[in-house]
Amino acid sequence: MTTQANGDLRARPPSSSQDRHQYYYSSSSSSSSSASLKGCCCCLFLLFSFLALLVLAVVLVIILAVKPKKPQFDLQQVGVQYMGISPTDPATAAAAAAAATAGGGSSPASASLTLSIRMLFLAVNPNKVGIRYGESKFTVMYKGIPLGKASVPGFYQEAHSERQVVATIAVDRFNLMQADASDLIRDASLNDRVELRVLGDVGAKIRVLNIDSPGVQVSVNCAVVISPSKQSLTYKQCGFDGLRV
Repeated sequence: MTTQANGDLRARPPSSSQDRHQYYYSSSSSSSSSASLKGCCCCLFLLFSFLALLVLAVVLVIILAVKPKKPQFDLQQVGVQYMGISPTDPATAAAAAAAATAGGGSSPASASLTLSIRMLFLAVNPNKVGIRYGESKFTVMYKGIPLGKASVPGFYQEAHSERQVVATIAVDRFNLMQADASDLIRDASLNDRVELRVLGDVGAKIRVLNIDSPGVQVSVNCAVVISPSKQSLTYKQCGFDGLRV
């Protein structure tokens, strides 16, 4: 019984010629369908590869023709609209300044800084195509301490052009503690100079045929010196180029 059951379970070849014809026809049809599917996949892969290589070749030709250069974003002017420094305890201001001059004595517990400056940047595009700038953010720092920030909305700049960009940083009663407060009061009251640093990163993309290239970063790192008594800028240095006003 078991041998007969196993024999029944095994596939039997077709007995008649008509059955054999249908069997071989179905086998050949499935094989041809599988080969046709593989051929289509191969053709699609080759087509997409060719299109990708074509796009890459076009981009390389455009880059070689345009020869993109890094845009310039320079700080041109810094205008002091207001600057005020006040110790938390006004009664100790004179004593703190005298103690700082003598190199000893106590320093004020804290001092607050109120500052409003207007910065004028010059964006220069030396390329044959336009540049799209993203939103730019700038930070004003005193002795490594961030005092305030300003942002400039993104904009588009035409080829071979210059554009002025204005950013205003407002610092409202920023508290500096102990040693920093003492240094700030000494710099402002005795030396009449407060040195600040302006830092920022400007993101830019070259635009060709309505297509943006990978972004590049233009860094801004400027040291500025402000005279509290004159409410004006006395020195500016960005990178290796210095400008005395």
